[in-house]
Amino acid sequence: MTLSTSIPIAATLTAALAVLPPAGPNPPSHDAVERFLTQSATPLTSAVTFRHLEATARGGSLRGWLDACTIVDGREMRYSIVAQGGSSAVRKRALVAALEGEVKARRSGETGRASLHPDNYEFTPAAEPDAGLVRVALKPRRSESLLVKGAMYLAPGDGDLVRVEGALVKAPSFWTRRVRVDRRYARVGGVRVPVSMTSTASVLVVGESTFSMAYSYLAINGAPVVDPRAPEAARACTAPAKTERAQQPEDR
Repeated sequence: MTLSTSIPIAATLTAALAVLPPAGPNPPSHDAVERFLTQSATPLTSAVTFRHLEATARGGSLRGWLDACTIVDGREMRYSIVAQGGSSAVRKRALVAALEGEVKARRSGETGRASLHPDNYEFTPAAEPDAGLVRVALKPRRSESLLVKGAMYLAPGDGDLVRVEGALVKAPSFWTRRVRVDRRYARVGGVRVPVSMTSTASVLVVGESTFSMAYSYLAINGAPVVDPRAPEAARACTAPAKTERAQQPEDR
């Protein structure tokens, strides 16, 4: 089995981080859930981001990382790699594959299939708050690898999305089992956006694999923004006149 089967979840998980669209009618009765599903939030139509990606394979014995500048405009996305290190195989098979997977998913419009919408999920709010947040159980309406069986966490006041965690309802492949994800969201420039995601998976023969990605925003919907999460390295993305996909070294 090659390394490409050890982290096949990266592109799937990245594609599933799409900005959530406004929901349709018939929201659940809980106030926070209703506010979440009916809020007229500003949609994310374009963004310039700095992303830090990391992955491990074979129980942590292989590790790779990269920093990338990304530009998203509607269904189009392009990226440039500005720094990288660790295993070239992990970078190519997991990290670059994740970026390429998001490019393809956005272009094909598949990201909407993973949105937190009544068409995709049944919502069951918990009676008691969890760490000050409203916990809402998520039950996928169908078995697809983009959907999560778990919970979302909402701010009690305005119903804003803070976190989604759980297990993929369907494994991405025969080799990959027990995939768990944790996605975090925040408002930057008044727009709700993903700010981080992590995942772990049990892979036959290879063992545990991990994947993580952190976002810093430099522009949203055409306007510059100040993101307190942005590291010093994010300055590489402030003036992306043109981004091109970087050539990767051969696998070792």
